[in-house]
Amino acid sequence: MREKVEFQSNGQTLAGLLETPLDQPLAYILFAHCFTCGKDIAAASRISKALVGEGFAVLRFDFTGLGNSDGDFANTNFSSNLQDLLSAADFLRTHHQAPQALIGHSLGGAAVLSVANDIPECKAVVTIGAPAQAEHVTHNFVSAIDEIERQGEAEVKLGLRTFKIKKQFLDDVKQHSQEMFALNKKALLVMHSPLDDTVSIKQAEYIYQAAKHPKSFVSLDKADHLLSKKEDSQYVANVISGWIGHYLDLTELKLAQRDLPKSAGKNEIVVEEKDHKFAQFVVSDQHLWLADEPTSVGGRDSGPDPYEHLLAALGACTSMTLRMYADHKQLPLKHIKVTLTHDKNYFKDCQECQEKDTYAEKITRRIELFGNLTEEQRARLMEIADRCPVHKTLSNTLIIETQPGN
Repeated sequence: MREKVEFQSNGQTLAGLLETPLDQPLAYILFAHCFTCGKDIAAASRISKALVGEGFAVLRFDFTGLGNSDGDFANTNFSSNLQDLLSAADFLRTHHQAPQALIGHSLGGAAVLSVANDIPECKAVVTIGAPAQAEHVTHNFVSAIDEIERQGEAEVKLGLRTFKIKKQFLDDVKQHSQEMFALNKKALLVMHSPLDDTVSIKQAEYIYQAAKHPKSFVSLDKADHLLSKKEDSQYVANVISGWIGHYLDLTELKLAQRDLPKSAGKNEIVVEEKDHKFAQFVVSDQHLWLADEPTSVGGRDSGPDPYEHLLAALGACTSMTLRMYADHKQLPLKHIKVTLTHDKNYFKDCQECQEKDTYAEKITRRIELFGNLTEEQRARLMEIADRCPVHKTLSNTLIIETQPGN
């Protein structure tokens, strides 16, 4: 499931994309993209998609001044990138669950190394083609550095785009490069290609040597810096998903994803919590499905909501009843379509609303009958629709008896 999200950082609105599996995520991961790239770069998109397929939720976002995020890139620097990451972590912490793992690609790798200790819930850090120091990024525009120092800024071409780089950016990365990272009780996975001509594999060696155990190094063989080949991104995601499982706290998850409920007895429906939020297992003697609430009210939209189940029950029963009657009477009914809506505040023609502040609830059922039917046959089928068992149950006086189960 893909959800566009927004959050605030340094007074700017940043645009993100949160991708989650259908089931409760194993953990939330925060992804930092490469220098002047964006959340939708192929490598970030492919790695995120593959990790979601393995059961993880991944948030990737555009740093300030890039992609769909607000702000002026020329006024950003490495420090603002770190604040953006902390703001993204706060967003996850507030609305979902704090990230237990950070992944950084290229300069994003240097960023997650710098910010990891400020996210206490983080237990694992992954760098992909990352430099050991933020200042390394200046080699991308080394020919413009003198101009930037003299004039205070310069237009530089990075890839197919032109960016304005200011002197404050140079000063900021230089300052951060004097501060070596030191991960505090967090596992590190360094991934780098020996053929990377943007960030030398020597940088990966510096990162690995500076870190304490637990740490791991994986060579990406023939991959390029941007992991432009789909298979390379898939390999990275597979390695990450297998590696981080050793370091993340999955106790709460295992509780949430315990064995599925056993089947219910005959004529019974059992409803049991799935994620201890809104998602529910619904079980009959032969079937299992999900109920949930929309994301707008705090659910995960992993299944129909309760009223959708109610309308589905009436619609399915209506169609089944019509089909049984039509087949019994050998009517030329080719197809049935039932469309239903529910109005919780139906005031019009509310004959039974004796008190001023009361209201009726209304279900509108629109039945479309396809086939070479006469007007008389159609009218009769509409009468039969009102005889379906669920219609009768909802129309009659209904007694619901609540009993303790333990």
